[in-house]
Amino acid sequence: MSDSAINHAPGVFAPGHLGELTRVVPFDMVDAALEAAGGKERRVRRLPSRVVIYLLLAGVLFADQGWKQVFSRLGTGLPAPVRSPSASALSEAMRRVGTAPLRELFALVKGPAVTGARQMTRFAGRLVVAIDGTQLAVADTEANRSRYPKPRSGPNGEAGYPMIRLVAILTAGTRSVIEAAFGTDAVGELTYARQVISALQPGMVLLGDRNFATYAFCREVTETGADFLFRAKTGAKAMQLPVLRLLPDGSYLSNAAGLPIRVIDAVLTTTTEAKTLTTEYRLVTTLLDSRQAPALALMSLYHERWEIETAYCELKSRILGGRVLRGRHPGAVIQEVWALLTCYQVLRTAMTDVTLHHPRTDPDRLSFSIALRAARDQIIQARGILAGAVIDLIGRIGAAVLAEQMPARRIRTRPRVVKRAISKYRAKERDIDRRTYPATLSTRILTPAPSP
Repeated sequence: MSDSAINHAPGVFAPGHLGELTRVVPFDMVDAALEAAGGKERRVRRLPSRVVIYLLLAGVLFADQGWKQVFSRLGTGLPAPVRSPSASALSEAMRRVGTAPLRELFALVKGPAVTGARQMTRFAGRLVVAIDGTQLAVADTEANRSRYPKPRSGPNGEAGYPMIRLVAILTAGTRSVIEAAFGTDAVGELTYARQVISALQPGMVLLGDRNFATYAFCREVTETGADFLFRAKTGAKAMQLPVLRLLPDGSYLSNAAGLPIRVIDAVLTTTTEAKTLTTEYRLVTTLLDSRQAPALALMSLYHERWEIETAYCELKSRILGGRVLRGRHPGAVIQEVWALLTCYQVLRTAMTDVTLHHPRTDPDRLSFSIALRAARDQIIQARGILAGAVIDLIGRIGAAVLAEQMPARRIRTRPRVVKRAISKYRAKERDIDRRTYPATLSTRILTPAPSP
């Protein structure tokens, strides 16, 4: 089969594809998700459920376009013209499919990506994963507000949009999604975190920020068999962690309400040409052996937690472009979020395939934005839907990210402030330095005095 040949599903199923990404989420996988969710059709419709699933996934990649425009993208590269359904027909078809098939499809694609050992971030023989939460704005409709109330009013008045809270566990390095849960923002982050930690296994080490360092959650993580490395709060309301035994690297063993843990107190100094910033860190972990996991190595490992922050940036800024989710009722919102997570995982899988066949490639140097643009192009051109006689293991998406690799990651720092690039209003804060500076880091472990 030539490179320009088009191979697609027949008849009314032809628009049901995702371009080259169809190889990651093929027809039989979508059909299996539909059957598992009880959505398998008894008769062939003009707009089959399989096509609707691919339409929802393509809607993630073309987040700035309406559903009729997204459907037209699916048919643009096909040899025969495709009749475009009306907007009401598309809405009714998406309602008919419901949310369960998208949830089942995500269950089929989620998990650590298959790749070489060099690309999987490991520490002390354990797979490094991270947990964190974020918020997504949904359409401001009465139906959505009934399920997803707006956040509590602040000094500037009522929030503009209802919000949902998303909590996920991702692998460091490949940034593939292991598990995710979401719902109303009125429910706290730890509640959703408890829904996803069942995906943890022995041989993993979980990274998390200060919100997760509680007596109960630490114990729940250890019950899965996984280890953790959390940044912990200090002060009167923090966990009380007495010094039971000092270790040679300056850390110490302690007890968190009956759970044996290790504590590392350190000072991190960030130096730039503008200023020097000093920050105190307290890390708690179940990695008790200071020879296997030295304190300085754990301080360095904790910064891998920012991988999940980068993933959320890719979801909200690269894919959605800062836009509000389309769904105007709760069912559509749930459907859209499962499609968003599935599409993100599918893109990440395509990028990980590059590192599988080019093991010397650093995953951090592969551009998610380039992969996203290449995936959109393959949908419009209807290329790579099915494998040809000569199988390209990398594909056009992989070739694109390999051709334009980003520079090696540098140590840089910038204040976490809103730049207000699209606002005509002046920020309240004045004289804020928003520039990004090259930085040098130094870490000093603080050795505490033994507890009486």
